[in-house]
Amino acid sequence: MSRIVEQLNLGLHRAFEKDESVYLLGEDVLDPYGGAFKVSQGLSTKYPERVFTSPVSEAAIVGVAGGMALRGLRPVVEIMFGDFTTLIADQLINSLSKFGWMYNEQVQVPVIIRTPMGGRRGYGPTHSQTLEKLFLGTPGLRILAANTLQDPAEMLEKAILKTVGPTLFIENKMLYAKELLTTEELAGFEVEQGVSPDGVARSYLLSFLDAPAPKYTIATYGFMAEMAREALQRLAFEEELFGEMYVAGQIWPLPEHGGLSDLLMNSVERTGSLLSLEEGGLSYGWGAEIISRAAQLKPQLHFGRVGAEDQVIPASIDLEAEVLPDVDDIMAAIRKMV
Repeated sequence: MSRIVEQLNLGLHRAFEKDESVYLLGEDVLDPYGGAFKVSQGLSTKYPERVFTSPVSEAAIVGVAGGMALRGLRPVVEIMFGDFTTLIADQLINSLSKFGWMYNEQVQVPVIIRTPMGGRRGYGPTHSQTLEKLFLGTPGLRILAANTLQDPAEMLEKAILKTVGPTLFIENKMLYAKELLTTEELAGFEVEQGVSPDGVARSYLLSFLDAPAPKYTIATYGFMAEMAREALQRLAFEEELFGEMYVAGQIWPLPEHGGLSDLLMNSVERTGSLLSLEEGGLSYGWGAEIISRAAQLKPQLHFGRVGAEDQVIPASIDLEAEVLPDVDDIMAAIRKMV
């Protein structure tokens, strides 16, 4: 079984092989380095005319990619650390995401911006953040998040080849060394799936087979699904407190039907309780929007929220662990909620 980092690399290679309009731009993406986390390895050797290493200017990289997309190409941008997406905000929010609308859909801007997010490696305040919430709510922008349920090679390849507008593709650093969940690891669960209209992103609902009625639903995405699954299992086996887990592959825009996935709302109807879980700062995040929309559809909802503390992420591993959410935080929040 391949690790997530290898699957992402495979997705890039597949896209390059299938479509000659796919290009890669980024800092230090040439072999033998192949990017800071090696996701781009092998591309510059195999496709030297379509891989460009760039100066240290994230705004320039995304600006050039936008121009390439307007000329009919499908550029993929690698931003070395997600913390540096703040430097592309102007290009992404004020230009790329608006061009289709401004020009009456006569142009398309299929730019894929891949970037690693998240902490737990001790990289310090400026290389450990989870910042996608800064872009949530931007019209015309799509945000995807890799996880261990959907094949990341499939997800990235389809995003590159099918997307018609700018897409921010989130790869949590802690996922890189993980592998896709196996059928054995999911043996005790019923797994339901939802698929985006273009088939790029999938959502999942995990519920225990042959178990008592579930008491709560966890909604999450990315690496936090790993922690959510551990909390789900521990609460079930140690305390006989059963629940369900919803994992989103696309975190923006939210699905239709009131803004929430049918998978998620069907679960909430069964449980009456919803816990949102994210690694980013708790305030004004994805979870706040999920809870708000769920409460509009189900006014008697019991809810809880788990996220990072609204603080700068320390360089010390021990202090970093105090700021970021963990399995014990998830279990404590569920107990309190139900």
